[in-house]
Amino acid sequence: MQPLYIQNSLSRKKELFVPLNPPYVGMYVCGPTVYSNVHLGNVRTFLTFDIVYRYLTFLGYQVRYVRNITDVGHLTGDSEDGEDKIGKKARLENLEPMEIVQKYTNDFHDVTRVFNMISPSIEPSATGHIVEQIEMIQKILERGYGYESNGSVYFNVRKFSEDFPYGELSGRRIDDQLSNTRSLDGQDEKNDPLDFALWKKADASHLMKWPSPWSEGFPGWHLECSVMSTKYLGTTFDIHGGGMDLKFPHHECEIAQNVGAHGGSSPVNYWMHGNMLTVNGRKMAKSEGNGFTPEELITGNHPLLERGYSAMTVRFFMLQGHYASTLDFSNDALQAAEKGLERLVTAMSKLADLPVTASPEGSDADITSLLDRCAQAMGDDFNTPILISVLFDAVKLINNVTSGKMAISSAQRQELKEGMEGYVFDVLGLKVEEKTRQDGGDTDALMGLLVELRGNAKTNKDWATADTIRDTLSQLGITIMDGKDGSTWKKD
Repeated sequence: MQPLYIQNSLSRKKELFVPLNPPYVGMYVCGPTVYSNVHLGNVRTFLTFDIVYRYLTFLGYQVRYVRNITDVGHLTGDSEDGEDKIGKKARLENLEPMEIVQKYTNDFHDVTRVFNMISPSIEPSATGHIVEQIEMIQKILERGYGYESNGSVYFNVRKFSEDFPYGELSGRRIDDQLSNTRSLDGQDEKNDPLDFALWKKADASHLMKWPSPWSEGFPGWHLECSVMSTKYLGTTFDIHGGGMDLKFPHHECEIAQNVGAHGGSSPVNYWMHGNMLTVNGRKMAKSEGNGFTPEELITGNHPLLERGYSAMTVRFFMLQGHYASTLDFSNDALQAAEKGLERLVTAMSKLADLPVTASPEGSDADITSLLDRCAQAMGDDFNTPILISVLFDAVKLINNVTSGKMAISSAQRQELKEGMEGYVFDVLGLKVEEKTRQDGGDTDALMGLLVELRGNAKTNKDWATADTIRDTLSQLGITIMDGKDGSTWKKD
């Protein structure tokens, strides 16, 4: 099997990937908190691990890919303070929390489909694992790494750090963490400002709460991932992934919880973290006003966009940067990606009909070496930019064969065709979009998605989103027609 090296965030080294139980691989990725629409920064993170999943499968591994849905416990302060994000959204929209969860889970799934991401093997939710979270808290208490205070339960970081290393993943020392700790509500319940919540006692107004041995309350945000990863993958598993922003405190706390409950060393052999998107050199964030939703990107309905772009163009653009590096998002970069993808797809459409020599001796191309370079690129920490550069070498070869400047045999043509289809479609997850060039290139698949998104918005009584989709398409010369059997569309 082709060797694979992964940049391990824990060791800060590029390490040879050796699964615990080959050919089986266990991979856990932190999923979305479903209280709002996903933005492109989220899309990049999930695309990163879609590539990891695809390539491991391509190599022949049998992967159990677990990606959770956070539907409780993630507070507005991303720590111990604030209101539950889903509960707050439910209160503001006068909906049940589970209506919010369903609405934005549907949206998340719509987005993953349009970007051609493979669904995980298991997609567990935090609310579906309350019993298991209580059981893990009890194990942590029994081992002496937690304590109850006023109905809440906290993890004792200093006690844990006496027995096990804490802060290795993020590189943060205990004293540094203490100096950066904010004064938060409920902090006086803790023995130490460094401690973090395993269970929080809920006040009377809290919408989402469950009975426990300590109080009626809800689990801490970090706990769900410890519980669901170990339930489905075991107390030690191969790969844990997420965005760079989760390295601390979320993943650091996960390690402490897992070791605190089960003992041993690090519960994960390879930690992977995807980096962020920037926009014209500035971090992409809602607070900066430069965050894009996939819908805005596809329709072009955003002040920073010159026009809309297809999902495959955006996917191809994101794959041109290594997952661990920042990637700058701009109209120029998207337009360059669009042209590059078109070149690649056009060349691949010629593969089946490439002229061939009558004998292998007449060939002057080395297809095997070219495909070996593809494997070497992906084996070097999933290096999609290098893979794409090799694929463009293949495009040059195809064009040279077409023009008669080079020759290949029939067997080489088949080798090239199968190899390129494997890397372009199976590994990179690109797909050919049938399109017309009118009005910037609308596609049947894209229109189907937008009609589906609008239908979901109407079902969830999100009239503003439904109207925005309809009105934006109308400006592009496309009419949405609602009927008793659903919605259809036509060009004016």
